[in-house]
Amino acid sequence: MNNLGTLEGKVVVVTGAGQGIGRTLTGLISDLGGRVVAVDLNGEALEELRSEIPGTETFTGDVSDGEFVSSTIAAVQDKGLRLTGLVNNAGIIRPAMLHKMEEPQWDDVIRVHLKGAYLWTQAVGRAMIQDAGESKKTTGSLVHISSIAGRSGSIGQVNYAAAKAGLFGVSMTAAKEWARYGIRSNTVSFGVVETPMTEVIRGEKFRDDILSRIPLGYWAEPLEVVRPVAFLLSDSASYVTGQNLGIDGGMNINI
Repeated sequence: MNNLGTLEGKVVVVTGAGQGIGRTLTGLISDLGGRVVAVDLNGEALEELRSEIPGTETFTGDVSDGEFVSSTIAAVQDKGLRLTGLVNNAGIIRPAMLHKMEEPQWDDVIRVHLKGAYLWTQAVGRAMIQDAGESKKTTGSLVHISSIAGRSGSIGQVNYAAAKAGLFGVSMTAAKEWARYGIRSNTVSFGVVETPMTEVIRGEKFRDDILSRIPLGYWAEPLEVVRPVAFLLSDSASYVTGQNLGIDGGMNINI
C-alpha cells in the first residue's frame, strides 16, 4: 500500500517559517520526505532552522515586499527546484479595540497577512502554471492559514479578523481560476494554538472563558494543527480544493 502521508518529491514554500507553527510545519514536511523553502523576516531563526533541517532553502525578507517575493521565486527556479506547494503562514498581531485602533496597526496586520498572502499566492501560482507548460497540467497545493477569528470576529483584533476573513476570498478565487492547471487551494482555520502569538488569550484573564468554548477542552499543540496542513499538501488530498478546514478542537460549534 502507498504511504498516504508522504511528501516525497514535494517542494513547499512556507512563509513565517522561523518560529511557532511555521517552524513545526517545516520539520514535519522534512520528516515526510519533502523540502521546504523557508521564508521569514528573522534571519537568525532561519539560520538555526537550516542547521537543524539540512536541505532547507532559506530566504530572509518581508513577505509583503513584492521584489523580495519575485527574487525568492527566481532564486528557487535557478536552483532547478520545481515548486509544488505553498503555505501562507506569516502573521503578526497589533491588538487594539475597534474604537481605539490606529491606522498603522490596521495597515501592518493587513499588509503582512493579506497582502503577503496575495503576493506569494500569485508568484507561486505563476511558477506552477509555467511548469505546466502546454499540457496545462501540474500538481500543486496552496494552503492558507486562516483562523476562527476570520469567521466570527475577534474582540480587540479587528485587523487580524479582517485579514483572516480575506484569506477565504484569496483561496477560493485561486481554487476557481487555477483548477484547470491542477492547482488546489484551501484554507485551514485554527482555534487557539500554543504559540507566542496566543500568550495573552491563554493567560489567566481569558483562560477559563476560552477553554469553556473548546469542546475538546485544551489548547492545540503546533504539531496537532500542522498535520492536517501536511495532508492538504499531499497527493492524498488530490480531489480537495476550495475548502476551509476548521482545526479548532470543535470551537466553531460554539460560535
